[in-house]
Amino acid sequence: MNSIMIPNRNGYQAYQRNKYETASPHRLILMLYEGALRFSTQAIKAIEIQNIDETNRMLQKTQDIMYELIACLNHQEGGDIASNLHNLYMYIIDLLIKANMKKDSAYIVEAMDILKDIKSAWEQVGKEVSISNG
Repeated sequence: MNSIMIPNRNGYQAYQRNKYETASPHRLILMLYEGALRFSTQAIKAIEIQNIDETNRMLQKTQDIMYELIACLNHQEGGDIASNLHNLYMYIIDLLIKANMKKDSAYIVEAMDILKDIKSAWEQVGKEVSISNG
């Protein structure tokens, strides 16, 4: 049975890896937003069932994504927008730390609201870029 599952798992892992390796830079950023929102949702669920370890793990994963988004910012070309995003990302990280320390999902909800707004704006940018390139 294991010999059947290993190739399938390897194929799935190759598919997943290929999905990220072939994505456009715009799509990669969108995937980071989606991941942050997914992990944040899981953190809220973990708080609800009082699973402290899972809460911590999901919030740390979300924070890791936020740090990755910070690393992706181009301050030379992005100017004020990059600076403002940096400040928003740092604020989100601060909210996630507070949520983790206090085990209070209200902080996560606030972080998610900000992320959803940024993600929506990023999706709009992608639509406008693809229209102007089309």
